[in-house]
Amino acid sequence: MSTHAPGTLELSVSDPLVSLLVAVPAVVLACQAAGRAVRYIGQPPVIGEILAGILIGPSLLGWLAPGIQQHLLPPSVLPITSALGSLALLVFLFLIGLELDLRSLRTARRSVISVSLAGLLLPLALGSAFATAMYPHLAPPGVDRLPFTLFVAVALAITAFPVLARILADRGLEATPLGTFAMACAAVDDALAWCLLTAVISLRTAGTPTAALTTLALAAALALAATLLRPALAAVLTRAGRTSDDLVLALLFAGLCLTAYATDGIGVHPAVGAFLFGVVTPRRLPAVERGAARLRAVFLPLLLPLFFVDTGLHTDFSALPAGQWGWGAAILAVAVLGKWGGAAGAARLTGSDWRWSAAVGTLMNCRGLTELVVLGIGRQLGVISDQLFTLLVIMAVITTAATAPLLRRLTGHDPRMSAPARERAPADDKAREAAG
Repeated sequence: MSTHAPGTLELSVSDPLVSLLVAVPAVVLACQAAGRAVRYIGQPPVIGEILAGILIGPSLLGWLAPGIQQHLLPPSVLPITSALGSLALLVFLFLIGLELDLRSLRTARRSVISVSLAGLLLPLALGSAFATAMYPHLAPPGVDRLPFTLFVAVALAITAFPVLARILADRGLEATPLGTFAMACAAVDDALAWCLLTAVISLRTAGTPTAALTTLALAAALALAATLLRPALAAVLTRAGRTSDDLVLALLFAGLCLTAYATDGIGVHPAVGAFLFGVVTPRRLPAVERGAARLRAVFLPLLLPLFFVDTGLHTDFSALPAGQWGWGAAILAVAVLGKWGGAAGAARLTGSDWRWSAAVGTLMNCRGLTELVVLGIGRQLGVISDQLFTLLVIMAVITTAATAPLLRRLTGHDPRMSAPARERAPADDKAREAAG
C-alpha cells in the first residue's frame, strides 16, 4: 500500500487487502450456500459450513484446481484470514460460555450428573487406552506420550452444546423433557471437558508437571478473580446499558479479548479465556442480551467461516496413506462407543427406557463446531499430527451429521416422543415427583 497524495491511497496487486477483498466474500458465500443446502436434507447448517471449508482446502479445490485455490487464498492473505477466523472463534466461545447455565452444576438431579459423568469418563478411559496404541503411529515427533494421550481422550469426550441446542430446536424438542434433560447433561459435560482441556494445555505448554500445576493454579486464580468481580461487572454493564448499547457492545468485546489475552499470558490458550469471560458475564441483562446478539449477528456469519477454511486447509484427505483409514474407522468406533455408550447406558441405569436412553446417547454424541475448536487448539500446540487432525475432523463430521437423522428415527412422528413426561423421566425424577 503506497500513499501518493493526502487523502488518496493506491492498492497494488500484491497488497494482501486486494486478495482479502476476494477471499472473504467467496468464503462467506460458500459457507452460507453450503449451510442452506444441507438444511434441505435435515442437517444443521454447521455441517455444510464445515464441509465448505474442507472442500475449499486441498481435499478438493486444491486437488482439482490448485491455481484457482492459490488465487482465492494466496499465501499472503492466509495469516490475515487465520487471525480474523480466530477472533470470530473467540467470540463464538464467549457466546457458548454466556449460554452455558452453570446452575445445573448445583441443581442437577442425580440422573443428569450420572449421565454427564458416564458420558465423559467412559470416552476418556477408552480414548486414553486407544491413544496409547496410536501414539507410535500418529503422534507428532517430539510430543510426549502423556499430553498426546490426554488430548486425544478429551477430544473423544467433547459434546457440541450449541449444535445440540440447534438440532433440538429444529426438531421442536428444546422445551420437552428430553430436550431439557439433554441440554443439562451437555452443560455439565462441556464445563468439565473444558476444565480437562485447560489441564492438558497447561501440561503441554509448561513442559513439566510442576510448571503445569503452576499454570493451572494461575488459571484457577484468574477464574476465581473473574467470578468475584462478576457483581462489579454486572453493575458496570447495567449502568452502561442505560447510556448506550454501543458502549455495552464495546465492553463485552474488550472483556473477552482481554481475558483471552490474560489466559494466553499464563500459558493457557486464549479460547479458554474467551469462554471464561462468557461464563462470568451476567445473564438476563437486556443490554447484555442485545450486545451478545449483535456480536453473534456479525462475527458468526461473516468471520467464523474463515475459521472453517483454516480448518479445511489443514484437512487433506489425499495426504492420508491407505493404512491410516483403518485408524480413522477405529477412531470413529471408539468415539461412538464411548460417548453414546456411556450416556445411553447411564440413562438406562438411572431408570429411563431404552428409547429415551438411546436418544440421550445420540444427542451427547454430537460434536460439531466445538470439536473443531478443540482439534484446532491441539494442532496449534503441536499435540496432534496433520494426519490425526484430518481423521478426527472426519469423526466430528460423521458423528454430528448422524445426530439429526438418528434422533428423527428415535423420536418418531411425534416430536415429544408421545409418552407423558413422567413416563420418560429418570427414576430419581419419578421418586421426587412421588415425594412431592
